[in-house]
Amino acid sequence: MSAPVTVITGGGTGVGAALARLLSERGHHVVIAGRRQAPLDAVAADTNATVVVGDIATEAGAKALVDAAVKAHGKIDNLVLNAGIVSNGKVTDYAVADWQATIDTNLTANFLLSKFALPELVKTKGNIVGVSSIASLRSGFGMSAYAASKAGFTALIQNIAYDYAADGVRANVVCPGWIITEMAEQEFAEAAAHKNTTVENVFKDILKFVPQQRASSPMEQAKPIAWLLTDEASYITGSSLVVDGGTIITDPGMLNLHTN
Repeated sequence: MSAPVTVITGGGTGVGAALARLLSERGHHVVIAGRRQAPLDAVAADTNATVVVGDIATEAGAKALVDAAVKAHGKIDNLVLNAGIVSNGKVTDYAVADWQATIDTNLTANFLLSKFALPELVKTKGNIVGVSSIASLRSGFGMSAYAASKAGFTALIQNIAYDYAADGVRANVVCPGWIITEMAEQEFAEAAAHKNTTVENVFKDILKFVPQQRASSPMEQAKPIAWLLTDEASYITGSSLVVDGGTIITDPGMLNLHTN
């Protein structure tokens, strides 16, 4: 049996880079995609991954990624939809252009890639794993665009799971909580500036609501994704696997009631 071929979007940093390294160690042929050449090349140097640079939120870019993976390796066994952006703002204050950019990156790009990759995944009876967010399951201040895009993404994957189950394709999402990534560090910095405080204080406040009292590493998200791609998860499809250190089970009201 030939080695599995796994396409990972957002493969140059964070969870995508960690997953590329993990799967490469496990014998996968990895194809990593993103908009920036340099971080992709850095991951490829460690993994011998195939690099594809482009905008997957366009039909041409999404199709080019699928075509490049098939050209390089002859098939696609797994598609990991990891690329995403975050932006904040209440609905009345939120620019339409910012809304559209968030929806394009976090939802439309994943629809387009799924559309072009599914014929290949049907051939291999493959898998899709989407990196959604606990924001798809609960609300937070100014999270309208991000939460809507991630909730829509989760619903998209659930419908793919239903529509293609008879073809042998499985589709699931993981819903991470806080991860130490470039995107999270940017959020911390913006929050610190808004509150006129330090990043350290912002991080300390966030961790009050995480029972494990820490953020995860990218590898702690990569390992559950990798597991969902294996036969050990063969009867799991249409599911949302929450990987958040217990954040989603926390009642902030009770926390405030019992702490100083």
